[in-house]
Amino acid sequence: MTIRFTMDKITRDGDPVLRQVSTAVPFPLSEEHAQLAQDMMTYLVVSQDEEENEKYGLRPGVGLAAPQVGYSLQMTSILIPALETHEQDEQDDKPYFKGTIFNPVIISESVKRSALNVGEGCLSVDEDVPGFVPRANRITVRYQDETGATKTLKLRDYPAIVFQHEIDHLHGHLYYDHINLDAPWQVDDDVKYID
Repeated sequence: MTIRFTMDKITRDGDPVLRQVSTAVPFPLSEEHAQLAQDMMTYLVVSQDEEENEKYGLRPGVGLAAPQVGYSLQMTSILIPALETHEQDEQDDKPYFKGTIFNPVIISESVKRSALNVGEGCLSVDEDVPGFVPRANRITVRYQDETGATKTLKLRDYPAIVFQHEIDHLHGHLYYDHINLDAPWQVDDDVKYID
C-alpha cells in the first residue's frame, strides 16, 4: 500500500481551495481521478490502523474530500468503521461504509437535528474549534460510484453526520461554520447527541 498523502500534504485551513465550490467529476473516470480516489481511501485505511498511522505520522480520519488534498472536485472518500449495534454478529469487522462518492447531493434531510457530543474535528483544521455542530439527523444522499452508476443511500446518526461533514467540503464549508460562536456548547433541547 503506497501512502501518497501524508499530513504535510493535507490542505490546511486558510488555503483558498477549501472555500471553493468544487466542480463535478466527469465520467468515465480519468486515470488521474481514479488514482486520486484510491490514494484518498488508502490514507483513510492506514490512518485508522494505530500502528500504521504512527509509522506515517497520520491523524485518524473517517473521510477525506478532494479539496483537502488540493483538488477542487466533487469527490470524497469515506471509511466509517463497523458501528456497534445490538445485533452484532461475525460481520463486526466489516465497515459500515467504505467507498469514494462522486458528485453527491443531499436530496432530503430530517427536521430533527443531531450533533456529536464532543464536537467535530477535521484533518484540514489543526486548531481545535470547540462547540456543537448541529446537523440533520437523517439524510438521503444521491451520488455516483466509481463506475458512474447513480446510487441513493439513507443515513442517520453518526454516518449522516460524517457524510454531511464531507459534502460540506465540496461546497467550501468547514465544520466550524456551523458552530454558534457566541454559545458554542448550547443547542436546542430537541437535538440528539451522538457518542
